[in-house]
Amino acid sequence: QVQLVESGGGLVQAGGSLRLSCAGSGRTLSAYAMGWFRQAPEKEREFVAAISWNGGSTNYADFVKGRFSISKDNAKNTVYLQMDNLKPEDTAVYYCAARRYYTDDYSAVGAYNNWGQGTQVTVSS
Repeated sequence: QVQLVESGGGLVQAGGSLRLSCAGSGRTLSAYAMGWFRQAPEKEREFVAAISWNGGSTNYADFVKGRFSISKDNAKNTVYLQMDNLKPEDTAVYYCAARRYYTDDYSAVGAYNNWGQGTQVTVSS
């Protein structure tokens, strides 16, 4: 099992930027595909972005394309989510997740078996 800890959340005005980090421990993240998900109050957890073990493949939810970017630094055992042009509807708890294989179900919550505790992102209008 790999342990994941997110950081970088906070309060930002609409149009602003944040960079979330997800640090791994216990296992090297170079062996894992990673995903970012988010969950707003009263809503289901939803897919945001995913990246393959070597960073060669990425995928995004339609509502973040062109605004968010996922990246992976295996040397630092960390995954990042750069979020630009934030909107109030991006307000949620953001979670990173890890899985051993990058397959077509990369957007499915149930496809990941390692999760962090989440970091709150609040975007004010």
